[in-house]
Amino acid sequence: MSDKPKGIKNYRIDELTNDILGLIDALDYEKVNLVGHDWGAAVAWMLAIWHPKRLHRLGIINVPHPTVMRRFLLRDLEQIRLSWYIFFFQLPWLPESSMRAKDWYGAVRALRGSGKIHTFTNEDIKKYKEAWSQPGAMTAMLNWYRAAARYQPPATNDMRVHVPTLMLWGAKDVALSYRMARPSIDYCDDGNLIFFPDATHWVQHEEADEVNKHLLDFIFA
Repeated sequence: MSDKPKGIKNYRIDELTNDILGLIDALDYEKVNLVGHDWGAAVAWMLAIWHPKRLHRLGIINVPHPTVMRRFLLRDLEQIRLSWYIFFFQLPWLPESSMRAKDWYGAVRALRGSGKIHTFTNEDIKKYKEAWSQPGAMTAMLNWYRAAARYQPPATNDMRVHVPTLMLWGAKDVALSYRMARPSIDYCDDGNLIFFPDATHWVQHEEADEVNKHLLDFIFA
């Protein structure tokens, strides 16, 4: 039910990062603990890089450091193959149509196919369909991918992460190779990487108790 601004340009990573800064300011916090998964983690990485003074600690779930992601997308054949959908999403209207067809068959298949058998219940899927069906929702979702391909983030000389960082990674992620995790944590001055060998991209669903324990121990250390 959140805003879905029109236009690909509104989904640039610097614009999304400014959204989080705006939320932090609106809540009247000087610094926060920030945890992100998937696109949320991509935004969290960049906020930590650009605005480290606004964070106490950073939690990242199953998304590599942006420099590592870019390097693997350009040079690693396995990751290029796994990321085929990113290139498909660059097309106009066709991705939306393919996701929406046959009562969201493509979207449901993508969601369930990337997790374990019982990661998403029928009730979960019902709620997802309701969200996807909101006017402009699917285009807004896909515009995150389109903007990432078309707009490079503002350059910065220092891509290191200077705030304490915890990375949790489900090793059976079907879209993002676990081989990107270690090089990513190497960009962190104070980083810790924990693998979940049997979890997928949706590790926060599949191993919720363990994920929450690690995050709470990290934040309140």
